[in-house]
Amino acid sequence: MQLIEAVPNISEARDTENLTRILGDLRTVLGGARLLHIDSNIDANRTVLTLVGTPAQIVRVCFMLFKICQEHIDMRFHEGAHPRLGAVDVCPLIPLREITLSQTAQWATNLARLVAQELHIPIYLYEANATTSERKNLAFLRHGQCESLPIKMDVLPPDFGPRHFTPAIAKTGASVIGARSFLIAFNMSLNTQDVTAAKQIAAKLREKNGGLPGVKAIGWYMPHYVCAQVSCNLTDYHQSNLQDVFEACKREAASLGLAITGSELIGLVPQEALLQAGRFYAPAETNEESLITQAVSHLLLDKIHTFVPQERILEKALTSQG
Repeated sequence: MQLIEAVPNISEARDTENLTRILGDLRTVLGGARLLHIDSNIDANRTVLTLVGTPAQIVRVCFMLFKICQEHIDMRFHEGAHPRLGAVDVCPLIPLREITLSQTAQWATNLARLVAQELHIPIYLYEANATTSERKNLAFLRHGQCESLPIKMDVLPPDFGPRHFTPAIAKTGASVIGARSFLIAFNMSLNTQDVTAAKQIAAKLREKNGGLPGVKAIGWYMPHYVCAQVSCNLTDYHQSNLQDVFEACKREAASLGLAITGSELIGLVPQEALLQAGRFYAPAETNEESLITQAVSHLLLDKIHTFVPQERILEKALTSQG
């Protein structure tokens, strides 16, 4: 059976009653799809959902999520630390089983067209669906955030949906949809509240600045953690794994007289990424569960939140939930 993952990022976390309504409505339309994980951050004002199902199930459920968020989220009043373009900011589809990236991209196009036609939301295509090399990059499409849409939609027209800004779009914003390979979102907290230091470290880690291959990074301040963080996206963990990013961040922090105090994953992580880190830190270990324990310990993944492998590792979450 073909299986894909969707990781929609929605622009709500601070209004817990509203988020509860959104998630409640989503659960009523899941059908055969599964909601594996919810990762909500008040400072980012953003919730990352992990959905798994057949391609048809995922397209249907994601469309319904767009409709739900169109009803419950108003981007005219949205604030948060994380860059965002719309109520559903980005909705990537990831091939998991018996389906290729190019096949997944066809389903992503179907979703984009459906959302644009039925809900009249501007949709930009990215990653495997990008129509130009520039549009492949999410940061390029999201530059200026939702506040830039009145101008952006004229100079950078969406791939689907309305091409001119309207009051309705002021409320929903725009969205980015596309198929991509697995991405690991990995944040590291520093023993400082100085966001300048976090931004300086992030700049050193970024691939585009000559840093680690396949790594995107930003620095921000997290008031609820009372510290600055280096927030990274590992777009290909076979090129740069968790330990590569963690050790590089640790070195850069040390050069500024700082240290990493804890780390967190946003969403789920492939088991192999933790096993690779475990082998790096404990090369003599062979037991998989012990390797995962070593990875969690050395990467400080248990310092901010309790790390439950059955809930945070993709393969284990899939197995535990059928």
